[in-house]
Order: sequence, then C-alpha cells, then structure tokens
Amino acid sequence: MSWGTELWDQFENLDKHTQWGIDFLERYAKFVRERLEIEQAYAKQLRNLVKKYCPKRSKDEEPRFTSCLSFYTVLNELNDYAGQREVVAEEMGHKVYGELMRYSQDLKAERKHHLQEGRKAQQFLDHCWKQMDNSKRKFERECREAEKTQLLYERLDSDINATKSEVEKAKTQLYARTHMADESKNEYAAQLQNFNAEQWKHFTVTIPQIFKNLQDMDERRTVKLGETYRGFAEVERRVIPIISKCLEGMVSAAKAVDEKRDSFIVVESFKSGFEPPGDFPFEDFSQNIYRTGSDGTISTPKNEGVKPDPKHSMGKSKNKLWLFGKKPKALTLEDFSHLPPEQRRKRLQQRIDELGKELQKEMDQRDALNKMKDVYEKNPQMGDPSSLQPKISETICNMERLRSEIHKNESWLSEVEGKQSSRADRRPSSEVNHHTPHGRESPEGSYTDDSNQEHRSPPQPDLHEFDDEFDDDDPLPAIGHCKALYAFDGQNEGTLAFKEDEVLYIIEEDKGDGWTRARKQGGEEGYVPTSYVEITLEKNSKGS
Repeated sequence: MSWGTELWDQFENLDKHTQWGIDFLERYAKFVRERLEIEQAYAKQLRNLVKKYCPKRSKDEEPRFTSCLSFYTVLNELNDYAGQREVVAEEMGHKVYGELMRYSQDLKAERKHHLQEGRKAQQFLDHCWKQMDNSKRKFERECREAEKTQLLYERLDSDINATKSEVEKAKTQLYARTHMADESKNEYAAQLQNFNAEQWKHFTVTIPQIFKNLQDMDERRTVKLGETYRGFAEVERRVIPIISKCLEGMVSAAKAVDEKRDSFIVVESFKSGFEPPGDFPFEDFSQNIYRTGSDGTISTPKNEGVKPDPKHSMGKSKNKLWLFGKKPKALTLEDFSHLPPEQRRKRLQQRIDELGKELQKEMDQRDALNKMKDVYEKNPQMGDPSSLQPKISETICNMERLRSEIHKNESWLSEVEGKQSSRADRRPSSEVNHHTPHGRESPEGSYTDDSNQEHRSPPQPDLHEFDDEFDDDDPLPAIGHCKALYAFDGQNEGTLAFKEDEVLYIIEEDKGDGWTRARKQGGEEGYVPTSYVEITLEKNSKGS
C-alpha cells in the first residue's frame, strides 16, 4: 500500500505525521539517556558502598576468618558487578542514544528535502492553474466584448438613420474583437491543455514519488526504532554472563565459609601458651605440726604459739609484706613481652621470617651490584666501577643490621620456647604430689614448696577444709595495685576475672611463673596473668 496513490491529497497530514515520527524517536532517545544515567548512578553508588565496607587495614592486619574473607570476596564481586553496570551505561550511550541522535538529524534533513520538493511541485501546479485561469478569464472577457461589438454592429446595421461610416466602423471593431476572442480562445485551450498535463503529472508521478520517499523514510525510522529496542536489550544481555559469574562468585564465597576453620583460627589467635592450673595438695591442719608460714601457700595459716621466721613473716602492724624474688621486667613492645607466650612466639617467628626475606633481598642486590662491578671493570666504557662501591657498602651494612636483628629475635624466641618447655616439665602429676612437700601451686601449674616443711605423704584431701581456708585466715595486706591492660575471663579454678582498665590490689608478686596474686575491691582474691596488668608496688612493700 502506497502513500502516493492512497494519500495523494493528504500532504499536510503526512507533513504532521513525519514530524511526529521524528519527535517520537527523539523521545525514545531521551528515555535511553535517562536510563543510562540511572545505570551510571547505580554503579557509582555500588562502588561507594564497596569502598565504604572494604577493610582499611593492611593485609597483615586483616582477619583471616573464612567469614571475613568470604565477605571481602562478595565485595570484590559486587565491585565487578558495578563495573558491568557501567559497561551497560557506556554501551547504551554509544550504540543506542548516540546512534539515535545522529539518525534523528539525518531524518530531519531528509524530511525537509522531500517536503520542499512537494511544496515546489505544488507551487508549480498552482502557477500552471493561475495561467490557465487567467487565459480563461481573458477569453471570457474577449467573448463578452465581441458579443457587445456584434450587438452594436447589428443595431447600427438595422438602423436606417446610421451612416455608412458608423456601420463600417462597427463592423471593423466586430472583426477585431472576434479575432482577439479567437486568439484568447486558442491561448486558453493551450493553457488548459498544459495545466491538465501538469496536473496529471503532479498527481500521478511527482507527488506519488515524493510521498513514496516519505513513506520509505518513515518505514526506515520504524525499523530503526525496532533495532534500537533490540540493541537496548542486547546491551543488557551481553553482560548477563559476566554478572552471572559475579553472582556465582558470591555463592562460592558463601560456600567457602567454614565454621571449623574459623574456630581453629580463634584458637591460634588467642592461645596464650599457659598450662592449665594443677591440683592443689591437701593440707591437714588438724595435726599439731610445726609449719613455717610461707608465701607459697594459697592462704597464710595462723601461727599461734609458733616463732615466726623474720624473712617470711608479715608485719601486720606496719601493713607490710616481705616478699622474695625479683621485680618483673618492664613491658616492652620490641620483644613482644607484653603478649602471652604463644602469641609472643608467633609474633617473633613472623618477624624473623620477614627479616629473613629482607636479608635475602639485600643479598640478591649485593650479588647484582658485584656482577655489575665486574662488568664495569672488564668494560670501563660502560661505567665507573668505583661508583658502585657506596651502594655495595650500604647493602653490606644493611645485611649486618638484619643479621643482628634476626639473631636478637631468635634469642627471644629461644627464651620463649625454653620457658614453655620448662613449664611443661614443672607441671605436677598425681604421682609427684605424693612425694613432694606441702606447698602451693600457681594457676599455671608451677610448684613452690616450703623449705621448712617436713617431708610427709599428704592425707586424703578434705574439700570442706579447702573451701574454708580463706575464711579462717586473715587476708593478706595489699603491697601495691595494678591496672588491667586487657580483659580476662578467669574461667580456671583459682584465677580472678577482671575487665579492661579495672584496678586491683596486689597481695603477692609474680614468682616467675607468669601469675600474680590480686584482690578485687569487693574482697575476691585469685591469680591474674602478669602480662595482662600494669603493676605499681608500694615503696615499703619490699624488705630484706
């Protein structure tokens, strides 16, 4: 169905329709532009979200839990997903929106050309019609004038009073008017024939061709819209496989969460290396046995009628406790002595490995510089060998410094491993308790005996006597105070739980086993890890 034959008289309507088609195309282009702006904003928000929740710490400080690692994987996949949204926006901008706008400009130019041709053809036809109409009017006027002249001639010819000259004059005028009427008639006939030919050509050839061009243009516009609709969807479809891989990566990250692995990491991260406390020996107070008061017992027994040992006695009137042993060394960060043994060992080993890698790099650099120096010595034109000597000397100094650091850290590591093995050796067993003197054990399991105590096998333990031990004796006086650096749960028997920054009273110093006896303000007593607290002793707490 052709517009040229069916719509030969609808030029104005076709003008409006083609303008509407271009407006609709540009409206769709605007829709695509707003869609790609949404994609860009969405991708930007996703990237900002990923950046907000990405860890800001270094990789060495990041948690190694599978749940954390999986979450970071999800963030990476989401960042890739945001990248695909940016690809969608870019493809829509170049292949859909940009192409539509270029095509719209081409359509406007083509439509303008066709409409101009149609208007020119219509103007030419109108011109032919005016010429034909003018010749027709002229022929009509000439005919009326000829009729008037003929009536005048007939009236004079029949008038007996008219002179011959008047009749001849009327006859001459009639002849002239008739001749002019014949000429205008011929001209009118020619113009009419010409107009009919031009009109036939206009409505059968010119206008159908112009309308056909407009129809082709409009159909191409429709096809182009269909192609861009498909391209709009294809842009999204092309990124679906990659987006699916991103989602599959998130699912794989979720499957990689391993609760057993995380529990093992918790153990490896917080394991202190201390041995659990051993069993306390039973002390029989029902027998009249001379026993010297010792700081090594859980509680100080009453020494009624017994001469106290001045080195082990406690002057209650002066509120002073005489203790033995050296004051613990100040905590330092360089040797990680502020950490529990197991954590200290791990950190020292990690530092030794890092220093070893740095040392290997320095050695490789030294070898490379020596080779370069040999090349310069053999080929002086390539460089001056002496220019490399300062760098070689600096590298050797760095190597010596790193070796010294490694040796120092290895010494600390040997010290930690030696202490752990010695604590394991000192851990009491049920057989040893039957052949050792009465004394006390720290929560770590190290044994402190009383030198003045008789060697005897302990009687069967009486649990009620042990529970009443602190109730029967006077509480030990405070020899100082301490501030908790970390929180401690104190789940083991004989230990004292405390919170971070809590202040405790010191009633017994560390005997070298890593535990200090302390008392809370409420009166609760127990052992606390020495490395978990910052201790401040009173000036009058030590004696000879």
